[in-house]
Amino acid sequence: MSKVIERSKIAALIDALQASGKRIVFTNGCFDILHAGHVLYLQSAKALGDVLVLGLNSDASVARLKGPQRPIVNQEERCIVIAGLEAVDYVCLFDEDTPLNLIMDIKPDVLVKGGDWQISQIVGADFVLSRGGEVRSLEFKPGISSSLIIERIVQRTNSD
Repeated sequence: MSKVIERSKIAALIDALQASGKRIVFTNGCFDILHAGHVLYLQSAKALGDVLVLGLNSDASVARLKGPQRPIVNQEERCIVIAGLEAVDYVCLFDEDTPLNLIMDIKPDVLVKGGDWQISQIVGADFVLSRGGEVRSLEFKPGISSSLIIERIVQRTNSD
């Protein structure tokens, strides 16, 4: 079975996993240029439960959020890379600007974002908390981001 699950099938899969007693952790993001900060973050998120589901912004969603030059890596390739990580159990693309509808479909036990997010800023936090779930903001690795990596590439290219 592929780790990349269609949006129309994710809720039923998660319902079955929860019915079998699995603790579901959800996180989301663009994950455009995968880096060490992403890997460490996803490992920490996975440690909070049994199954880590990652909502991945579609190409259209990334472009709306990050600008017309993004993403650098298309959604199909980002799905392959993210699904290849041991910590990630399932990847599901979403096209909206926020993952709220996907969170409401999945009903995770734990909702996680990076430490640059306050709990009050995390989309879906109210929904998850209202269901008795947990919302966590994990340690942020400063100085590591896709945007900074892209800037370094541009600077090095321009200096050559």
